[in-house]
Amino acid sequence: MGRKALIDQEELRRLAGQGLSNAELAARFGVSESGILQAKRAAGLSKPMLDHSRAIPWKLDRAHNQSGPATNLRNLSSVAQGRAIPTEKLNTALRWAGRLVASGMDVSYEPGRGFLEVPAAPEDWLVERMLNDARKAVDADHKDHAEASGRVAEGRAEKAVEDHSER
Repeated sequence: MGRKALIDQEELRRLAGQGLSNAELAARFGVSESGILQAKRAAGLSKPMLDHSRAIPWKLDRAHNQSGPATNLRNLSSVAQGRAIPTEKLNTALRWAGRLVASGMDVSYEPGRGFLEVPAAPEDWLVERMLNDARKAVDADHKDHAEASGRVAEGRAEKAVEDHSER
C-alpha cells in the first residue's frame, strides 16, 4: 500500500491558479498525476463529475463508448447539467437528436451490436427527453446572458446620460 503524501492545499491552489499542468504539479509535489487529481478533488479545485446514467442507461461495451450516439447523448446530458461544451459539439448533438425526434425515432443499445435507431415509445422516449432537457438549459443560459447584456447596456446608457448632463 502506498504512503499518503502530504500536499499543502493552499500551495496546490496557488500553483494550479498559476496554470501549472497536472504533470508539473505531480513533479513539484513528488506524487503521481493521479495523486494530484485526488488532491485537487479534495481541495475543491476540480469540476464535479457529471452523471450521464440518465442519458446512457446501459453498460456500454468499450467499443461503443465513443460512438456517435454515445457522444451525442453525453453532450446533451452535459448541457442539461449546466456544463458548457463547444458550440460545434452542442449543435451536432441537437441536430442529431432533433432529426430522430422529428422522425419519431429513439435509440436503444445492444452490447453485441451497439446503438440502434428504433421507433420511439412515447412514455419512455430517451432522445426526446434528453433533447428537451438540453434545450431548457440552453434557453435558460441564453436568457441569463441576455439579462446580463441588458444590465450592461443599461449601465452604459446611464453613464452616457450622466456624461451628457455634466456638459
